Amino acid sequence: MLAAQTSIGMVSIQQYQVQPGKDGLSVHLISDVLPFRCALLIGKDAVADSIDYAKLFSGSNAAVIRVYDVAGTLIKVQYKGDFKES
Repeated sequence: MLAAQTSIGMVSIQQYQVQPGKDGLSVHLISDVLPFRCALLIGKDAVADSIDYAKLFSGSNAAVIRVYDVAGTLIKVQYKGDFKES
């Protein structure tokens, strides 16, 4: 887990990765803070749903959610909380 300096001190930052499934229809939401380390979401809105799930699951903690394409290239980063990576 990352930590970041904010105006109120050090805070922990939960990290999530969204990676496409091999079937092309699903995505895997991966994080050490998830109960089973990975969640499988299926459907046309699977990427958006996984981002929403990560934001909900992180609760009041800061979070960074990275979305990757099939080739493993980072295509999107979502932040939750008052911080930005440098």
